[in-house]
Amino acid sequence: MSTRIAITLAIAMTTALGPVTARADDVEDSVKEAMQAYQAGDYQGAAGSLEYAAQLVRQKRGTALQAALPAPLTGWSAEEAKAETAAASLFGGMTSAERVYTKGDASVTVRVITDSPMLQGLMGFFSNPAMAAGSGMKMQRIADQKAMVKYDPATKDGEVTVIVANRFMVTVEGNGAEQQDLLAYAGAIDYKKLQGL
Repeated sequence: MSTRIAITLAIAMTTALGPVTARADDVEDSVKEAMQAYQAGDYQGAAGSLEYAAQLVRQKRGTALQAALPAPLTGWSAEEAKAETAAASLFGGMTSAERVYTKGDASVTVRVITDSPMLQGLMGFFSNPAMAAGSGMKMQRIADQKAMVKYDPATKDGEVTVIVANRFMVTVEGNGAEQQDLLAYAGAIDYKKLQGL
């Protein structure tokens, strides 16, 4: 990708973030720095400023993902939601948000991941239920979403995986939790909010 196209894409990303407030925005400043470096022939500096701007955009996206995470179910407590990002040079780039919920000795972690190359690999499981069954997973619908569910009643450990709009992977992992709790957390995610991001 040429540097000019990358700069144009970065400007488009900042425009998509919404109206600019009176205070200077770090993303906008980084894009301006990239443009200045590019015009001065400093291509390495331009690329570095663009990557910095892209990382800031991923952080904003991670914050938006946190809003889709559910409130704790009745009787459960929850830690503060966390967002993480990885640059495109690491793992192909990724943005995620997660929250941990606890009730006694039971814990459930809800995680939403986007911009990850792992999504393509998982799409095969959803398009071919026989592959999922061969991995010990059951296919079922949760909140009108296709889901893969794996649960061990002996250990009360399990996982629910949902692919949303072919762009987001939602995982609900439980340790010492009842299967109905995993399914309830998977059903409480704001899928409409995710689809709108």
